[in-house]
Amino acid sequence: MASVLVVEDDQFVRSALIRHLTDAAHTVRSVGTALEALREVAHFRFDLVILDLGLPDLDGSEALKMLRGITDVPVIIATARDDETEVVRLLNAGADDYLTKPFSVEHLSARIAAVLRRARSAGPEVPPPAVLRVGGLTVDPLRRQAELDGVRLDLTRREFDLLAFLAGRPGVVVPRRELLAEVWQQSYGDDQTIDVHLSWLRRKLGETAARPRYLHTLRGVGVKLEPPAQPSADGRVP
Repeated sequence: MASVLVVEDDQFVRSALIRHLTDAAHTVRSVGTALEALREVAHFRFDLVILDLGLPDLDGSEALKMLRGITDVPVIIATARDDETEVVRLLNAGADDYLTKPFSVEHLSARIAAVLRRARSAGPEVPPPAVLRVGGLTVDPLRRQAELDGVRLDLTRREFDLLAFLAGRPGVVVPRRELLAEVWQQSYGDDQTIDVHLSWLRRKLGETAARPRYLHTLRGVGVKLEPPAQPSADGRVP
């Protein structure tokens, strides 16, 4: 069973996909626009996204690019376009598989199983990492869970990866280039990608850039995570 996001503006096709995926014991959420899809992946964890290219607000290829900026969830393109050049371009842009409409439910099921199998087997075997603790923040990389003062944090995959990477280096200023390389696996990229994720992460940690507690940005240098400063005897924070 997997958590699947269906991004399809055709109500008939969307209903058919939802019905098939639900019958196959998957948990399904669905939207009809690219912007709705971006909001979904920013707030919920998914094992797979099925993405149509002909969306009303944004072409699916642009939506794929934006999705890849905030998540590494596997994406299957499902569209009527069958141009080989387009297929190759989308696969190189980050799609994990491509299905040309119309397709059978058996074909879709086989592709989903293959993509999920690759995603779950990806990555080298390493010893289980230790639970990370920074102040009242607890990060468990093995279970991919984080808590703040005993309360579970609802993080996207990329938010968790960013938090875990910084929590493993408490008090250390991590350059943005290193964050892109280690968290996003990109040798270069837009600083805005990091800023957006830091903003979402701060919101979930109950802080802001103007009044940080755990996440501190050093302009032109990088980002660090450290425990909140303790009040002095007179009640002021140093």
